[in-house]
Amino acid sequence: MPEEAKPTQYALVAYLRDRAGRFVEELRRQLHPAHAHMAAHITVLPPRLLRGNPEDAIRELEKLAERFAAFDVELAEVESFAPVTPTVFIRAARGAHHFRDMHVAFNSGTLLCQEQWTYMPHLTIVKMPDLAGAERALQISRKHWSTYAGPRLAQINELVFVREVEDGRWVDLAPLQLKEE
Repeated sequence: MPEEAKPTQYALVAYLRDRAGRFVEELRRQLHPAHAHMAAHITVLPPRLLRGNPEDAIRELEKLAERFAAFDVELAEVESFAPVTPTVFIRAARGAHHFRDMHVAFNSGTLLCQEQWTYMPHLTIVKMPDLAGAERALQISRKHWSTYAGPRLAQINELVFVREVEDGRWVDLAPLQLKEE
């Protein structure tokens, strides 16, 4: 019997294409080379199935995005979601409320989903295969972040609707510009 295809998942993210984003991508490359392909981002809507088609979702997202202005987010401390999940991340601090507001607004209509975990804006550094690896990654990440001398403010002026094409790989479907203030 042929293997059943995994349902396609979609997400909404804000890429960090700045110096801090490049720092995270390089650190991820060192900690977990198998995930080196992932772009630095803060997730607005975690992966989910659609309650309709992608075209409807894009139209809904475009309409909702018009309500939100571009903003800055401050990147704070390195933390971990362990033992719940072996994920190491940089917490979003000042400006994080904008992400929470967008999460509430965009988690509706075609993209409505019962979240597995409480939403918390963060910049994932790495998701390790196990908790021991996450603990090592946490210590290394804290050390590297403590010596990072670049800007810790990131401007968020665009969101991107993405689709999973294979396990751990995503493609951009639609950019969504936030209003300039």
